[in-house]
Amino acid sequence: MAKLGQTTPAGDLFELDESSSIPLWLQLKNRFIYLITSGFYMPGDQLPTVRGLAVEVEVNYNTVSKVYQSLEEDGYIVSKRRQGAFVADVSDKPGVSANVMAEAVTAEYLQRCQELGLSLEDIDAQFTAALAAAKAKRERETGANNAKETGVGCGRIIHFPGSEGDSAERATGNGA
Repeated sequence: MAKLGQTTPAGDLFELDESSSIPLWLQLKNRFIYLITSGFYMPGDQLPTVRGLAVEVEVNYNTVSKVYQSLEEDGYIVSKRRQGAFVADVSDKPGVSANVMAEAVTAEYLQRCQELGLSLEDIDAQFTAALAAAKAKRERETGANNAKETGVGCGRIIHFPGSEGDSAERATGNGA
């Protein structure tokens, strides 16, 4: 994956939903936290400037500034005067784990689905179907990979009529 400032524009990394009930600054902050805790941004990576990010994602300068201040207060980034904002090492930060991030993503998913007018039962049915499809896909991929590794399933055995008794002849090299 490309880091911000290389080949991926910030607009691609930070898609904001203006129609959501979640404030833009909080959407942006949550996305930064995800990018940091998932390893996209590594400790020491420099983040875009406040002005630059504000222009790229088309939000007010003060909104981005508020996000950076909040991230710094929470220990995700460190600001260095006249140098910029850098990702802090959060590997030993309590509460930073895949489970915590999954809970946040799940809560946002539920809220967005409800904003679309789906009932909790509809959301459950949709999620269950998607989970079943993902498991089936994993099984197909795992089964295909195992077959390639072991050689199982890589060819077909074709039995021709009357060939059942020919096995002794084939073993000696005299058969078809």
